[in-house]
Parts: sequence; C-alpha cells; structure tokens
Amino acid sequence: MKQFLEFAPILAFFIAYYLTDRDLLGATAVLIVAQVILTAVLFLRYGKLERPMQIQFWAVVLLGGLTLALNNAAFIQWRPTLVNWILAAGLALSQIFGERNLLERMLGGQLPLPRRAWNTLAWGWSAAFFFAGSLNLFVAYSFSEEVWVNYKLFGGFALTLCYVVITLTYLARAGHLDAGDETGPEATPEAVEADSTESRP
Repeated sequence: MKQFLEFAPILAFFIAYYLTDRDLLGATAVLIVAQVILTAVLFLRYGKLERPMQIQFWAVVLLGGLTLALNNAAFIQWRPTLVNWILAAGLALSQIFGERNLLERMLGGQLPLPRRAWNTLAWGWSAAFFFAGSLNLFVAYSFSEEVWVNYKLFGGFALTLCYVVITLTYLARAGHLDAGDETGPEATPEAVEADSTESRP
C-alpha cells in the first residue's frame, strides 16, 4: 500500500498539469508541495524514511526547483531517470560489494528468502530501474511534453505493476511463497542458508 501511495505526488502533478491548461511550471510546483507533504506524512507515520524515498524527495525538490528557477522543463524531465538510475546503481553496487544487497536489507525482515533468491531479485530490479530510467528519456525526447506527462503517471505505474507481477511469479515458481516453504517466517537462518546451498548449480 505504501508503495502505491508514493505515486500520489505524480498523480497530483498529472491533475495539476491538465487543470492549469498544460502549465508544466505550475504542475511542477504542485509536485514539489505534494512530495514534501507525502514525505512528512511517511516520516511521522513510520519514524524514518527509506532510502528510495529520500532519493525521491531530494530529486523532486532540487530538480523541480531548478525547473521553476530557470524555466527549463529538462530538469524535471530528467528527474525520473536520475532517481531510477541511482536506485539501479545502488542495488548493483550493494550486490557486488556488500555482504547483503539493499533489497535484502530492506525486505529481509518481512520476507525471509535464501541468498540466491535475493541475488536474483537485486539484479532483476537493478535492470528494471535502469530500463525505466532509459525509457523515460526516450519518451521525453521523442514525443511531446503532453505525451511525457501521461507516461509519467500511466507508464510509470504500469512498469511498477509489471515488475511486481514478475517478482511474485518468480517467487511463486521457485516455491518461496508456499505456506510450507522452509524459507517462510518460521525458517531458521540455518535452513535458509541450507536451501541456498542446495539450490546452487
């Protein structure tokens, strides 16, 4: 639910864009305000902000602010790309250099999985974020501003939903969502590691 709530600022941007007769600067101002409000609500509700939300907040405030100050839409159009590429790089680097990748650190407490599954998910989501960032630039520079605004809402939501479906399908086919799976909430660290070892080729 919280992940979909994070689309609220983008929805506000979309609505403001059309209510102000396609005024990108006005919609950008609304986006900044909506992002600040959402960030404050999440911080008050959970007592902390996850790293992706921190990146999202600063990208909106800084790049949105530059768009307003310099009257240049390029800054706000680059925002989704930079956010996605930063997330992609963070996942990839944590996978290469970290003991546990960022995805496992964020979700490991709620979804115990063998190490191999976390590795697969980290590389998959890293590639997904990189693709999303690249696709945003393609749309921004190949189509009209209005098409890009529509893509920001519908395309971004569709991509996220697609990645979630792919992730759940992978976990289900690997048996990690079965009620009796040994990597469930009752699994011990030894059992999870054993599963990871046995599943290696």
